[in-house]
Amino acid sequence: MPACQGVAADTAPGHGTAIRRSLDDPEHTLTRTEKWSPLVLFQIWLYFAFCFIAVDQLPNTIWDPELRQVTILIGTLGIWRYSWWMTHAVRAVIYGRRVFPELRRQADAVWAQGVRPRRVHYMMTTFKEHREVTERVILSIIRETRRIGVPATLWLGSGDRYDEDIIQNYLRLNAKDLDLEFVMIRQNQPGKRLAIGLVLRAMSRAGINREDIIVFVDGDSILGTGCVEKCVSLFQADPELQAVTTDEEVICYGPPWVRKWLTMRFGQRRLAMKSHALAGKVLTLTGRMSVFRANHLTRKKFIRLLEADHLQDWIWGKFRFLSGDDKSTWYYMLTADAKMLYVQDAMVYTVEYIEGNGIDRMVQNFRRWSGNMLRNGSRAIALGPRKIGLFIWWCVVDQRIAMWTMLVSPILAILATWLHTPSYLVSYLVWIAVSRMMLSLILCTYCRRVDLWYPLILYVNQLLNASVKVYILFRLAKQRWSNRGNQTAGFDTSLLHKVRTVTAAYITTLYLCVLVISLLIYTQLIDLPTVNLARALLVG
Repeated sequence: MPACQGVAADTAPGHGTAIRRSLDDPEHTLTRTEKWSPLVLFQIWLYFAFCFIAVDQLPNTIWDPELRQVTILIGTLGIWRYSWWMTHAVRAVIYGRRVFPELRRQADAVWAQGVRPRRVHYMMTTFKEHREVTERVILSIIRETRRIGVPATLWLGSGDRYDEDIIQNYLRLNAKDLDLEFVMIRQNQPGKRLAIGLVLRAMSRAGINREDIIVFVDGDSILGTGCVEKCVSLFQADPELQAVTTDEEVICYGPPWVRKWLTMRFGQRRLAMKSHALAGKVLTLTGRMSVFRANHLTRKKFIRLLEADHLQDWIWGKFRFLSGDDKSTWYYMLTADAKMLYVQDAMVYTVEYIEGNGIDRMVQNFRRWSGNMLRNGSRAIALGPRKIGLFIWWCVVDQRIAMWTMLVSPILAILATWLHTPSYLVSYLVWIAVSRMMLSLILCTYCRRVDLWYPLILYVNQLLNASVKVYILFRLAKQRWSNRGNQTAGFDTSLLHKVRTVTAAYITTLYLCVLVISLLIYTQLIDLPTVNLARALLVG
């Protein structure tokens, strides 16, 4: 199955035909010449031409003496952030073009010699997924099992008979010739974490071999052709390798702008994953599809962490994690100092259904992703650079710094516009247009096509992501997962909960006020009272 972009489709009840059409005939994969066609290059040139015309013709107060400190601070932060981007970009090229091809060559050589694991275990969780998607996921598992020629077991962690019947019937009709065992584990309480924990406990009781391979796959994740083979062969070539995560592409049914946003995020993911993997670690073992050596996964410590992971927060007390199972598996692997990799040539297709205008779903996703990052980031940082490696440790630290630095430039632009001149906002917007296009051109090398909407989408994505992180920072117990049975946590009605909510609101406001006041003072947008004036006010 070639790589594909998000494809528009109806979300009404009878949209199975659209699903099958988009999966059977995915969007054409562009060659480099097609991707960077003369028309695309002309559009990029035209974009920059308009920006430079704006710089030349519109009022420019960037170097206004009264606003010089504002510009210097925005520029300094920009240089720092763009240098960090370039660091990731260079590391991604090194991993993608030098390091990983050599790993692939070694893995293919071992695979060609006939080295295989004893058994492959697919750990699948699903909850009332669309029939067409479920059948396509199972078809991909059947295809991959047939391709690698290794006995396999499909362990299903389910919460509803609807999914079980679909999978059981499909296997009965299409997997008769395979050594593919099917084991169902029905969970008695809601939640993906519990489903995974029950399956891993069943595996542990079954006594699976510690060198077996376990593939975590979600009910909406379709394995690309050769995906499992490309992952498993790496494990066979490197006995120290404990976990890998793969490339992803989205098949999106929803508003066009959401598809653009998701495909841009997957481009960001490719760049970051390659950079991180150069350090022998990654920043997440994606829950949609990751592959593990069974060595750690059947241990009681791992299972208990995954199914009952929790955090002790000074505001909210002790609370359990709702989503973020991928972050829990990642954190455990960090504590075990396990080697992790990103498999850039193994593709998984994730299916997204977005109803309505998509804004609510976008915010929900940010709240879930950002919450998972913040809940796990602090304890990962506490492990220290010696334990997890200096680069990965700093990447986690940088995530927490970036959510504040991203807010600095828009806050300063608004303050300078309000307190001095409206033309500063014009200059700032031109700066954003140019800088985000430069970053987008780097991202486009990791996306399926070039899209001139990426600069705007990238800026909104950064601004919204930072804002959501700041909001969640003191509300870590507030969790909601609408696509897993609408699970919620941290929404109590007690007096204690109301006190905690007010406390979180107060501290968030305090932090933002301190940030704004510090920026006002540092950039000299306001004049501070002199010492003599302050003394006179106190005395008189």
